[in-house]
Amino acid sequence: MNLPTIRQLQYLVAVIELRHFGQAAARCFVTQSTLSAGIQELELLLGAKLLERTKRKVIPTPLGIALAEKSQQLLGLAAEMTVMAQADDRPLAGRLRLGVIPTIGPFILPQVLPGIRQQFPDLELFLLEDQTARLLTRIAAGDLDAAILALPYDIGNLESETFWRENFWVAIPDNHRLNSHGLITAQELPIDELLLLEEGHCFRDHVLTACQMEGLQSSTAFQGTSIYTLIPMVAGGQGITFIPEMAVDSALMRQSHICFRPLSEKGPHRQIGLVWRPSFHRKQDLHLLTECMSELLTVNATNKQPKQVV
Repeated sequence: MNLPTIRQLQYLVAVIELRHFGQAAARCFVTQSTLSAGIQELELLLGAKLLERTKRKVIPTPLGIALAEKSQQLLGLAAEMTVMAQADDRPLAGRLRLGVIPTIGPFILPQVLPGIRQQFPDLELFLLEDQTARLLTRIAAGDLDAAILALPYDIGNLESETFWRENFWVAIPDNHRLNSHGLITAQELPIDELLLLEEGHCFRDHVLTACQMEGLQSSTAFQGTSIYTLIPMVAGGQGITFIPEMAVDSALMRQSHICFRPLSEKGPHRQIGLVWRPSFHRKQDLHLLTECMSELLTVNATNKQPKQVV
């Protein structure tokens, strides 16, 4: 089955818009005879008249007008395909579907997104927040291009690149007996007061591993769905919890009645990395993105005032 060509559709749209073969040929950068022949071939292919030709003017048929409207849509899609293909050749340009886990997204994205947009204005980031296991499934299925995850984690045959490392801090009510200390060891933590994220969050697993408390997997009385749930409970004197180091100076943590203490257990307690499919064709872009995020986080960490442990 023969189909109209892009050039034939361009000729048709130009003639119907301008109602003049000479002007239409000039717009399409071809001779008038080439354009006229292209329109005739299109009519022959479709088996229908698209234009009424007279010596003085061109009159489109109703079918010609209708097909010109459809042609404009197709030409727009073809132009979009060209732009996408050209963007694919430029560093970090075009669309990138990126996942991020809840214990990283709210704290890392405000630090890196402004710089990424400034350095790569042609990049279109589509962000999705979800738990690690579901993000890995979506990467493998092709629904996502990559994801920012906390490592170590079993990512199967996917590839990864680490761009940041950090330790954990402990959030404590300001009237708690531990708020007079500096570093806090895992042995000092009152197990019956711990507020942890629910199972399925890798942050919970990393915390328990860092504190050598894997046996607490199912023994805590309360399990939060997010750090946003746990911090108000700490502020209300309901217990203590853990936060990633990158969250210490975030807006979420600027509450009264909370103190923060670094966990003394040897770190780094977790690594932050980008994960993608081995077959993903824009790996160089992902390496560039990890390099950019590493540089931005380093600058932010250098510019921050030392956190007061009070």
